[in-house]
Amino acid sequence: MRNNGSYINVYRESSTVLMELARPEVFNCLSLDVYSEIGQTLRTAEEDDSVRTILICAQGKHFCTGADLNEVKQKRVSADSIEDFVRHGHEVLKMLEASRLPIVCAVQGLCLAGGLELMLACDIAFASSNAKFGDQHAQFGLVPGWGSSQRLPRVIGQRRAMDLFFSARWIDAPTALDWGLVNYVTSDENLRQEALDYCSRLGERSSIGLGAMKDLAINGLSMSLADGLEYEVKKAVGPLTSADVAEGIAAFEEKRKPIFR
Repeated sequence: MRNNGSYINVYRESSTVLMELARPEVFNCLSLDVYSEIGQTLRTAEEDDSVRTILICAQGKHFCTGADLNEVKQKRVSADSIEDFVRHGHEVLKMLEASRLPIVCAVQGLCLAGGLELMLACDIAFASSNAKFGDQHAQFGLVPGWGSSQRLPRVIGQRRAMDLFFSARWIDAPTALDWGLVNYVTSDENLRQEALDYCSRLGERSSIGLGAMKDLAINGLSMSLADGLEYEVKKAVGPLTSADVAEGIAAFEEKRKPIFR
């Protein structure tokens, strides 16, 4: 399956839907239209029970260098207009974070500012060995508007995040891996295939179980430990009574690979 949009291309590889940023001539910068296509593609994928994972990737040498500054200039005509611009991106990134589907990201080249914010809203990140990551906002007098001010400190720690915010410097892929900003580093030529292989493995897991674990890991961060543990108790009941768990236990007893429906 393939659907070419104006701003992203959508492919289907087995149980994975690929969203490919398709504006390499402007380094895949993000606009309201790009976010609208990402949101619509996600909604369509979530309605299809055969879809198990989403892979966000990009055409060209660079993943994404941030927001479309031409659009930012147009939206600066009023506070309401720029707030609408910021909120639209926020809502789509929150959709990715709240989705029942695991969202995997494959990053090559530059991943800066808004591109970093898009990656941070994903669950798992692959990076090519040539990837560079940074928050450019301070360099141009801007402030993060699509979530990095909140997500980045939670992922890499407050001091490292403050350094990237203040200095606007870039870090390389090995440093990003060491800091926990990405999960895997691979060669540029193998980046997409390795990310796809990972998605394929997730596709063999229980979608009920993965969705519950994603919910627990993300929402638990805003709770006290006691509240988070209580939330885990309540969240575990549904999956433990599901057909997927029955199949998993049967497969363990029969020494075979489980087949989750």
